[in-house]
Amino acid sequence: MKLVRFRTASTLTTLRTGILLDDGQILDCSAFGEDYNEEFFGSNGLERFSNWLELHREDTFGIPLDDVEFAPPVGRPSKLICVGLNYARHAEETGAKLPDEPVLFMKATSAVTGANSALILPKGSTKTDWEVELAVVIGDRAASVSEEEAMDHVAGYTMMIDFSERSWQKERGGQWVKGKSADTFAPLGPTFVTRDEIPDPHRLSMSLSVNGEVRQNSSTADMIFGVPYLISYISQFMTLFPGDIISTGTPEGVGAGMNPQTFLKPGDLVEAEIEGLGQSRQKVVEQRV
Repeated sequence: MKLVRFRTASTLTTLRTGILLDDGQILDCSAFGEDYNEEFFGSNGLERFSNWLELHREDTFGIPLDDVEFAPPVGRPSKLICVGLNYARHAEETGAKLPDEPVLFMKATSAVTGANSALILPKGSTKTDWEVELAVVIGDRAASVSEEEAMDHVAGYTMMIDFSERSWQKERGGQWVKGKSADTFAPLGPTFVTRDEIPDPHRLSMSLSVNGEVRQNSSTADMIFGVPYLISYISQFMTLFPGDIISTGTPEGVGAGMNPQTFLKPGDLVEAEIEGLGQSRQKVVEQRV
């Protein structure tokens, strides 16, 4: 299933839930009565929802995609954990040594926004960069799990763009989180895709363009540390809860790796796609307040 959270032009104040159909319409399943959040994932929600859908499908109705404003496909997670330098060619383009262990950092969950939402450049930003990433959504509580059992804790996948203000990340001292956490810096979606629809998360094509020019064009096959290893590794240091998100890193082609370095400016259009997960578009705008 491809789950979505959304609003329509006539119900902008009301968050709705549903699934994306193969014909491009969204099936409104709000009558199920639950949000796609920690409580949902932690209470066997996917199976309960699937059973509900079998009984009530004739009672639901389709909504054209053009009438929809996507919200993040997963309700605000308790944690948004990111993996740095996890693609070999990306590490090379930045001049970094390949890591011996995963490089972890956090991104504030207040940065989460929906696919196709605007990217708001924060005041004082001069080096905001782009990074398309495969994001793993945790389905079951995971604490000190083995690599062999790690995939049992995966609910599914979504796409995240890890927008990064490089001067704040690298030139202001301290942790990377400062350059990673501005509002709108973590678009998720458009869909949350259940694990059964992605047989191998390590063989997905991924791309990102800026103003129609392809900047990133790679595959998750270039990951240094795969999904099972990352889940097992991270769960040694913190408990992962249902709905938590692990964003697994980005391939080569970021603005900081270009010569000369190139960063986003108001009016730019960022478009990203991961095979099986859908497409996202971010128009870059200035912060007004």
